[in-house]
Amino acid sequence: MKTDLNHPGVILIVDDNPTNLEILFDFLADTGFTVLVAEDGESAIARAEYAPPDLILLDILMPYIDGFETCRRLKANALTQDIPIIFMTALTETVDKVKGLSLGAVDYVTKPLQHEEVLARIKLHLQLRHLTKTLQEQNQRLEREIAERQQAEQKIHEQAALLDIATDAIIVNDWDNQISFWNQGAENLYGWQASEVIGKNINQLLYRPEILPQLQNIRKSLAEHGCWQGELQQVTKQDEKIIVASRWTLMRDRDGQPKSILIVNTDITEKKQLESQFLRTQRLESLGTLAGGIAHDLNNILTPILSAAQLLQLKRPNADEWSQKMYRTIETNTKRGAALVKQVLQFARGVEGKRSIVLISHLFSEIEQIVHGTFPKSIEFSTDIQSDLWAVIGDATHLHQVLMNLTVNARDAMCNGGTLSISAKNLLIDEQYARMNLEAKVGPYIVITVADTGMGMPPEILDRIFEPFFTTKEVGKGTGLGLSTVRGIIKSHGGFINVHSEIGKGTEFKLFLPAVETMATSLADNLELPDGNGELILVVDDEAKILETTKISLESYNYKVLTANNGIEAIALYARYQDKISVVVVDMMMPLMDGATTIRTLQTMNPQVKIVAVSGLVTSNNITKDATVNKFISKPYTTQELLQTLSEVLCQGLFMQMNR
Repeated sequence: MKTDLNHPGVILIVDDNPTNLEILFDFLADTGFTVLVAEDGESAIARAEYAPPDLILLDILMPYIDGFETCRRLKANALTQDIPIIFMTALTETVDKVKGLSLGAVDYVTKPLQHEEVLARIKLHLQLRHLTKTLQEQNQRLEREIAERQQAEQKIHEQAALLDIATDAIIVNDWDNQISFWNQGAENLYGWQASEVIGKNINQLLYRPEILPQLQNIRKSLAEHGCWQGELQQVTKQDEKIIVASRWTLMRDRDGQPKSILIVNTDITEKKQLESQFLRTQRLESLGTLAGGIAHDLNNILTPILSAAQLLQLKRPNADEWSQKMYRTIETNTKRGAALVKQVLQFARGVEGKRSIVLISHLFSEIEQIVHGTFPKSIEFSTDIQSDLWAVIGDATHLHQVLMNLTVNARDAMCNGGTLSISAKNLLIDEQYARMNLEAKVGPYIVITVADTGMGMPPEILDRIFEPFFTTKEVGKGTGLGLSTVRGIIKSHGGFINVHSEIGKGTEFKLFLPAVETMATSLADNLELPDGNGELILVVDDEAKILETTKISLESYNYKVLTANNGIEAIALYARYQDKISVVVVDMMMPLMDGATTIRTLQTMNPQVKIVAVSGLVTSNNITKDATVNKFISKPYTTQELLQTLSEVLCQGLFMQMNR
């Protein structure tokens, strides 16, 4: 369809009268139209299909098929249905104009034709067709734009859904640090819902004041380079410290000015803990090798000095008093140096001494006498020894040195008094426990715990306490070899040490010593672990190996087990099997949805849900305050500890039901 009226378009004239055709042809051609002619309906339809005109002037009374039938066929054909049709009829003919209009015609003109009238009607209907086509094109364009917008919105919804499915925390904040986007991964990691944080200052929400200077440096780097990535210390809603691998991307406005920051955070807290454990062990091994080499050389130097000092005293008994005093001074200080070197060697290589069966209860009795006799009365002392405690093969003197060193350190940490407690119990370390601790091996152990309520240690100090010559005591009050020697002795006995400390709350050392195998085996054979009664236990942990070993262990003791590797999966399983699940065992540190959020959700679903919380990072004191948690187990844990805990929780539930 041509839109320029200087080139009006193509007109098809259909009439069986040659004279009418000729007259109308000449008039329309002179007016500027391109004119086509047909003498009957069949040829008109054929011409219109081959090259559709812009308008058809159609006579009604024609042989073979009349104008009405011709119109009907044209309107039924997709190629010609939009062509406007004007009927031509003689004044003397009686026609049903309504019928023609109902078939799709747009107008009538009467014969004899008034050329000006015909021209006016043709132009009018051509303009109407042009406007109709323009409107149709605009509607089609609008429909396409709407479809494209709907596709774009659908894509945005899909991308938003993907952002919520992502386990990483995805956050957007403006250049003024106001949060504008907070995905479900962020809700799971930090504990805040999106509705709680939108519009809040991200620095005040996730960071402690000492981190803010680091954030300023990051923003400078971001403004310069457009992106930044590294590790950051953050806090959750429960004020728990976490470590994240963070990636920042700067978004700019049309003028190139900083507009917002896209942040993607991945929780690496447990990964960093394991790395720290591995690197600490590796560093201590390296220090031990270095210290051992130095100590060996020092021994070679001190040996002739000591021999010479003793020889001078022997060969020169009549030397003057001053000389004798110098000889004794050299001998005394050389012996002190040798004793110090011996301590270094104990750290570096462990200790070798006469090994025999040692009963820890005897060592506890000796320590108790020393504490009661020499420690301040402001320090309360208690002991707790398992009645059927296994024995260890070792050097009683060196193990006594270990306990003495730890109790003295505990005393020094409680300047204003407090509580010192030591305890010992049996522990069968299984594969499950060994997977969670790099230094543990499968087998029987004795666990000795030395705990105080003193000042505690910050993480940066705790990380270095076993290094030789590292000390926080004043000059002259400590060599820094005490704890390094403790580690060397325990290591030489095939054991390992775990330490937990909190500022203002105290410190706890756990010494793990392999038990005497023959005695431990016989006792282990007689050890009766509590069986289940077919109860269904839901175990939630993001570590696949822990899920696998826990499931096998519980099923071996007559429990049924469902496993979930994240909080969302756990909630779905609990919703499905709520009436059958007796206890839920939940790891506190998980991506996607942490343990605290999972527990709160389960509590909402069922206020009577029985929860056993598990963690290697969070302390039991923080967890057991939550009324929704029935018991807490610290990672790594053994099958024995898990079974005993489940038995206690199930018994508590049964007791409560009986007393309702």
